[in-house]
Amino acid sequence: MDHCLTKHQKAQIEVINKIEQQANSNTMQFSTVSPVDDYENDLRIALTSVSFPNQTLLHSIQKQILDPLRIISPNHYYYKPRSLHITIKNIRLINDPPTFTIDDIDKAKNVFEKVIPTHHKFKSYFYKLLIFPASLALIGTTDPELDFIHSDLDKELQKARVPDNKQYVNTHYFFSNMTLVRFTSEITKEYREKINKISQNMLFKPYEVDSVVLLSCNAVLSKQKIISSWKLR
Repeated sequence: MDHCLTKHQKAQIEVINKIEQQANSNTMQFSTVSPVDDYENDLRIALTSVSFPNQTLLHSIQKQILDPLRIISPNHYYYKPRSLHITIKNIRLINDPPTFTIDDIDKAKNVFEKVIPTHHKFKSYFYKLLIFPASLALIGTTDPELDFIHSDLDKELQKARVPDNKQYVNTHYFFSNMTLVRFTSEITKEYREKINKISQNMLFKPYEVDSVVLLSCNAVLSKQKIISSWKLR
């Protein structure tokens, strides 16, 4: 990371390191997406909110990460550009059948309509790749605004009786998380080494998150229904 870390970012990194330790030892105490044979046609649906990256960031991810990894192991599931997203706030984890109703969607939409426009744009500072047992994610620290968004959404979703059902390692410091690859088999030593090398050498400019999209989708967003979107101030 080529900028001076804030106290907030240092706290985020502590949480990220704890998650990485749990992932490496397969002792995860947080919600994850279990693997399936066919991600494109996965019928498990979630209710969540995301931000879609711009073309500049998408190009950097493709060039620095996805293209080199695909050369080594082309059979894993690589997210399509239109499906890549930064998770903002979960509401209902993926499940078949879904664990939410049309009424829940309406309640969540009302909450986001009330909360999101009151919050400001924030920057993400992508700095490492994190290997989970069944996926690979691009991870970044953020400005504190993401925590404020989470906190306000949590309060209002609780009031609306559609609380977030995801289990987190930490419920105070949140960070940018973008899943890039879903593994379809155990990754090879060569693949893991390539991930680590890319992670140590990749460079991303601070990225500004300026909008939030509420949608229902499967894990790779091949099945998605956009409910609404809002601009941050």
